[in-house]
Amino acid sequence: MPELPEVETIRRTLLKLIQGKTIAQVDVFWPKLVKEPADIYEFQKNLTGQSIQDIGRRGKFIKILLDDFVLISHLRMEGRYGLFSKEDPIEQHTHALITFTDGTELRYRDVRKFGTMHLIKKGLEEKVPPLVDLGVEPFSDAFTDEYLWEKLKKTNRKIKVALLDQKIVVGLGNIYVDEALFRAGIHPERQANSLQPEEIKVLHREIISTLQEAVAKGGSTIRSYVNSQGEIGMFQLELFVYARNNEQCKKCGTTIQKIKVGGRGTHFCPKCQN
Repeated sequence: MPELPEVETIRRTLLKLIQGKTIAQVDVFWPKLVKEPADIYEFQKNLTGQSIQDIGRRGKFIKILLDDFVLISHLRMEGRYGLFSKEDPIEQHTHALITFTDGTELRYRDVRKFGTMHLIKKGLEEKVPPLVDLGVEPFSDAFTDEYLWEKLKKTNRKIKVALLDQKIVVGLGNIYVDEALFRAGIHPERQANSLQPEEIKVLHREIISTLQEAVAKGGSTIRSYVNSQGEIGMFQLELFVYARNNEQCKKCGTTIQKIKVGGRGTHFCPKCQN
């Protein structure tokens, strides 16, 4: 599943590709993709005639800001956007097609069919699902080490599980939690409320720096992720632990281990993290 760096990369690419375009027609081939409104014809009608004002991001959600609405899209496991001409053949597993007045088409393709779309009246998007219960953005002023300390000291969940909770901080998933915990020297099975203030400060710093570096590199290409122009992310070359099971730690040479934490595959160095 794309995490914050991958979604941010997609956001920036889409901004270059479709900002200013006006929607002429909307076709949805997999109705379950659309969660709001319930009526697929209302979804199509409300989008038609709208212009793309901006592309935003909230956690792992893409926000396509229109004249009167916000289209909120979650890619889940394998959702992808691509801009095509009408002459280009439509690929298998294409579930939505937005045709613009200039004849180009924004196509949404999703092999697993886990992605979602919500079309919300502009101004209400942060007050209703799916965005209403999300926590703070890691690049925002609200995400301080004091904030993280206040949240983590209230839970005895394992730190890996707590950091995956989108109600605490958004955008983190399996890849970047593993990487941030390694950089902070914290074992993924530590209880969140066992961390001391100094450890929280280091973890806070490493969450931000890991995400910033990943955004600068265009994210990580794990399995099938690519951005909206088919380009791969290069941060995968910088990974310390994720997907490196049984390989040597880049810092100490110890063999990287993989365990299950909260049902999620988790990679760590048994020597560097305690």
